[in-house]
Amino acid sequence: MSHLRDAFRSGDIWLAHSRRYGDFKQALVPIEAAKVTPRLTVPFNPEEWLNERKARMADGLRRLAVAAKAGAIPGGSIENGILKLDRLTADVPAEADELVLDLYRRLPDVRITDMLLEVKRATGFTDAFTHLRTGAPCKDKIGLLNILLAEGLNLGLSKMAEATTTHDYFQLSRFSRWHIESDAINRALAMVIEAQSALPMARFWGAGTTASSDGQFFPAARHGEAMNLINAKYGNEPGLKAYTHVSDQFAPFATQNIPATVSEAPYILDGLLMNETGKNIREQYADTGGFMDHVFAVTSLLNYRFIPRIRDLPSKRLYVFDPGSVPKELKGLIGGKVREGTIMANWPDILRSAATMVAGIMPPSQLLKKFASHPRQHDLAIALREIGRVERTLFIIDWLLDADMQRRAQIGLNKDDSHHALKNALRIGRQGEIRDRTAEGQHYRMAGLNLLAAIIIYWNTDQLGKAVAQRKRAGLDCSPHLLAHISPLGSRPLDGHIFSSQASTGGKNSEIAA
Repeated sequence: MSHLRDAFRSGDIWLAHSRRYGDFKQALVPIEAAKVTPRLTVPFNPEEWLNERKARMADGLRRLAVAAKAGAIPGGSIENGILKLDRLTADVPAEADELVLDLYRRLPDVRITDMLLEVKRATGFTDAFTHLRTGAPCKDKIGLLNILLAEGLNLGLSKMAEATTTHDYFQLSRFSRWHIESDAINRALAMVIEAQSALPMARFWGAGTTASSDGQFFPAARHGEAMNLINAKYGNEPGLKAYTHVSDQFAPFATQNIPATVSEAPYILDGLLMNETGKNIREQYADTGGFMDHVFAVTSLLNYRFIPRIRDLPSKRLYVFDPGSVPKELKGLIGGKVREGTIMANWPDILRSAATMVAGIMPPSQLLKKFASHPRQHDLAIALREIGRVERTLFIIDWLLDADMQRRAQIGLNKDDSHHALKNALRIGRQGEIRDRTAEGQHYRMAGLNLLAAIIIYWNTDQLGKAVAQRKRAGLDCSPHLLAHISPLGSRPLDGHIFSSQASTGGKNSEIAA
């Protein structure tokens, strides 16, 4: 009975017409649809894929063995079969610090309320908030901006109504019910991000083809749907996480609420495949929380290059096709042999799974969690794990031999950390706690915060570009290699954050709200 239970859970055995224990393969797209999926660029013959990976792995192992023997691994070594890595050193020119300070001194003082109005005029993002019944854009832009500011600052509508002189609580509540919904927030975010990427300053930071993702913990009061979600990593208080994808141009193009107690890895593909900006990404960075063999497998199948920064990398083993042919310098790093037969037997369903994620029939995280949720896994899950082990081995080899890859990942993840700092500075209401009782209310709070952060990033990017033009007219150095180290998430020395100390509280004369 115990084995039968595990078989039902893993999907090896299923019940017809059962929602919980049905055959999940029935939800996958047909193989004919998989063959015409644009992102699925792998061969449809498994032997062809295996032969290509065998050649790559043999070449990579040879190069790694030569580097280990010569002591030429950048920032590391392999001694007696043990991998040792040094901490990556900073590589920022000394002149960049002076440039950052000067540019931020040149930014004008601005209230966050005036900033919202400026970005509205420049991007027209408020047009995304149409009436749920009539489809007409919201005519009362000030009331709409009041609501967005209340969500972003974690104040709530009642506190915002007390602060503003233009709207009472019932007016704000009515606007919120009829105009604020998930699709509208996503459309507004896309408009701001598209406008920011078109600014000249954004081109110094990247081409919008790489991204990083990370989860940020937000404490929640001990009530509502998050009351029991306690992650010891963040202390003894319950909470939730916002998992956000940030492009190389600092744009937070996707965010979703996830429980504080779950692995972040399954949600990486949600942001990439269920968002237009994410579909343009070619290289995706994540920290150890985003590391999972199934993610390695699917990102490779869909032509994404997955580059996680694995904290305990020396303890990770390599999986090879022929352990007997591995150079002696690397024997101590080998963890096992790739199960080629399992991959070949499940290849059609592997392609169907990847194509199903692209089609959006179900969120990628739902499939990935199904694959990884039980001790005894489905054959398809095991096959994906084997593919992930192959891709992880190839990645580790490239990582050890390519210091530039390590720096790219570090730079991308530093942008995530800067985003977290900005959002922590913004959520001034309710002592920073997310006190909404429902998942829907928590979602709007996180989405509003993400939109407000994107608006600030747009304004900062625009103003930094103008500051650079001022420096150039003064004959000062504005070399592109220095501008690449500038961030629209920084804060100005002495004066606090990018808006003045009055910006977070405003005043009665502010047009939008306090």
